[in-house]
Amino acid sequence: MQSDELSLPIVDVIIPAYNEEDSIGRVISEIPSDRIRHIIVGNNGSTDRTKDRAEKAGAIVVDEPRSGYGSACLAGMKYIDNQVVKPDIVVFIDGDFSDYPQQMSLLIDQITKGYDLVIGSRALGKLQKGSMTAPQLFGNWLATNLIRLIYKYEFTDLGPFRAVRYDRLIDMQMSDPDFGWTVEMQVKAAKMELKCTEVAVDYRRRIGISKVSGTIKGTILAGHKILWTIFKLI
Repeated sequence: MQSDELSLPIVDVIIPAYNEEDSIGRVISEIPSDRIRHIIVGNNGSTDRTKDRAEKAGAIVVDEPRSGYGSACLAGMKYIDNQVVKPDIVVFIDGDFSDYPQQMSLLIDQITKGYDLVIGSRALGKLQKGSMTAPQLFGNWLATNLIRLIYKYEFTDLGPFRAVRYDRLIDMQMSDPDFGWTVEMQVKAAKMELKCTEVAVDYRRRIGISKVSGTIKGTILAGHKILWTIFKLI
């Protein structure tokens, strides 16, 4: 980022969403709009009113019929890439209202202080009872410890709430279309020796049923993909 933009960087937000009609408007409305240029919802083939409610809340919606969390994020990135003026920072946050959008400034501020990637760590913040399942907690612990052992980088969470410098995000050449998206970003940041940190963020029970942790199949597939991604990028 340019020195004269440190206090007022250009920030775009990407929200991957699949059938989040009951929550997407609340997420968008609580994002601190005074610090954000575009809010982009990657509509991942939703069959409900997610698109309409996101647009009514003021977001830009890009449709991505190819299923997968990473696919929705990549659709948002493609929209940004087509803009004449690129952002300094991109923030990713889920559309299920489990994160606290008003805490976004905590992440942005760390980027303006010189960090390349900032993870909103649920492990360091306050967890509402029932907001994360036992397999999720164990999976985060295992994955972050593997990253520490293999790549020598300290993370406590693979949380979806994160901020990254746009130029570094492009350098990462992100490609994972589904469950491996978050860990791919962190492993690539470690391999590139980027300056990373975490901030404590709070986490609550999501609105609706999780497409991943809400089913046994989803939990198993996500866990397998996360571990595979950690090892394949060695």
